[in-house]
Order: sequence, then structure tokens, then C-alpha cells
Amino acid sequence: MTGAGPAAIDVRGLTKRYDGRAVVDDFAIRVERGQIFGFLGPNGSGKTTTIRMLCGLLTPDAGEGTCLGYDIRTEAPAIKREVGYMTQRFSLYEDLSIEENLDFVARMYDVPKRKQAVEGALERLGLAARQKQLAGTLSGGWKQRLALAACLLHSPRLLLLDEPTAGVDPKARRDFWEQIHDLAAEGMTVLVSTHYMDEAERCHQLAYLAYGRLLVRGSVHEVIEHSGLSTWIVALRETGDARELALLARDLRANPAVETIVPFGTTLHVSGHDATALEAALAPARAKDNLICTPTEPSLEDVFISLMQEAQDNVQ
Repeated sequence: MTGAGPAAIDVRGLTKRYDGRAVVDDFAIRVERGQIFGFLGPNGSGKTTTIRMLCGLLTPDAGEGTCLGYDIRTEAPAIKREVGYMTQRFSLYEDLSIEENLDFVARMYDVPKRKQAVEGALERLGLAARQKQLAGTLSGGWKQRLALAACLLHSPRLLLLDEPTAGVDPKARRDFWEQIHDLAAEGMTVLVSTHYMDEAERCHQLAYLAYGRLLVRGSVHEVIEHSGLSTWIVALRETGDARELALLARDLRANPAVETIVPFGTTLHVSGHDATALEAALAPARAKDNLICTPTEPSLEDVFISLMQEAQDNVQ
């Protein structure tokens, strides 16, 4: 997906160090206007630090680029005025009502026509019927809606979402992502960090970071296509014993052709980069009557587990 005009974000060489360690190392990326760009990676991989540097919230030690047409080094205050930032932890006042929280945020941003802006946010996020309810009494999903409404009050052009659906039920997560796609369709650019593979698949583009370095980027299809992984599903027939899968997984882990084994209920996802050697490693399993072995396309989770195993820890 490509927006009209210049890119929303275009940076190169971004580096940030703490205590001599590169938390982000030589990062470069281009994000088009109206894209939903997902950042994936383990805890401590540099996702949040990267997002904050991209939008002028943190000054890089090295590197350059623009965000929303502004220089990330010299025009950071201008960038901040056009960014909405939703953190993982609910950060509004729990002893104020939904309406009072939104009015407070609107005052902080000096939003023109404040009353109309608050009413519009209440309607857009489906909060109007609950506007007098105290924020502290809301469920995780409703708190999420309130936090998103607060982020949008000042009409930002860029939305930052730092693991926004942690602790939220599946229905609320689905509703949230429908709203995000509506915003992107209107031209808003969205950067989101997440640990959920199903959420990653909802992004237009992905970047996977590990130990401060960008390992891969592209659409879901591109990331899977370029992984070079071969994957087999080993499924247990109804008459089989689940313990046999556990024993098989133990044996396969000793085979150098098998790089990752991921259990899913009564199936195993077995992956490796050498397709011929992997097929040979599975030959004993394929000969068993109570197992069904089928080649398949690797999932996004298969790819990212493989990437994580290959990454070098920069703390070591």
C-alpha cells in the first residue's frame, strides 16, 4: 500500500546506545502514508526505542531522516504535535469519567472547539452511552477504546501503538483492529508493536527486530516467501497417543536438519532450511501408521521463531 506524496517516515542509520550497548543498531526504514507498519520482536529487541526515535520522541545517537516531513533531529517538537501515542499500560485517570478524561486531554492539546471534539470522539469510538462511567470501572476492552479516543482528539497524522491489545479479549481486539484499518484508510499512518502473530498479519508491512538489529521487513507474504524455510505438519491420528508426539519431538530435536519444532495441540510444525535433509529426517515419522506428515507453507510464527534462533544476543 502506497500513500500519495512523500513517505510518512524515511530514516537511515538510526543508532541508540545505553551503557555502551547498541539497543538499536543502524536501523533504516521507509513507511508510506496510510500504512499500518508492524514491529515484531522479543522483549528488549529495541521495538519501543526504535518507534520513539522514528517520531522525534527520542534523539538517536547516530542516523538521520524525516517523519511527517520534519527532520527527526531538528524538528522533533513539530513531530510530537502530530503524533498520537497509545502505551501498553492504561495511563488515563481512573477516578475521572470517560468524558472528563477526554476533556482533560483536549485541554492539554489546546484542541479547538473542545466540546465538539470530545463529543465526536465519544461517538466514533462508541463511548457516548458510557461517557459518565468512571474509567477505573471499565473492562480492558473499554479502557482500550478510551485510550484510542484520547490519542485521536488532536487529529494526529501518525499513531503509535505500543502493544495496545495486551490483556484484551479477542472480540475487543478484533473491534480495535477494524478501527485501526478505518483510520489508515483515511490516510493516518500507524506504527504498532505487538507480540501477537494474528495481529502482525493485519499489518500492511512488518519489521522484525532482534537485539537491536532489523532482521527482515516486508509484507507477510514477502517475509514468509523470503525466509527459505521448509515446514512439515506432523499430525496425530485419532487413534494415536499424544505421548508419541512428545517422544518424536525429542528425537527430531537431535537431528541437525530440524531447526524448529512448534507444537500445536496434536500436531507439530517442523521446520528447517534444507528441504531435502528435513524430509529425510521425517522419514521414520512418515512410516508410522498413526502419524500423518504433510508439507506446508511455514506460518509467520514458524518464520519468527527461526529468526530468533539465528539472531545473536548483543548482551553476550
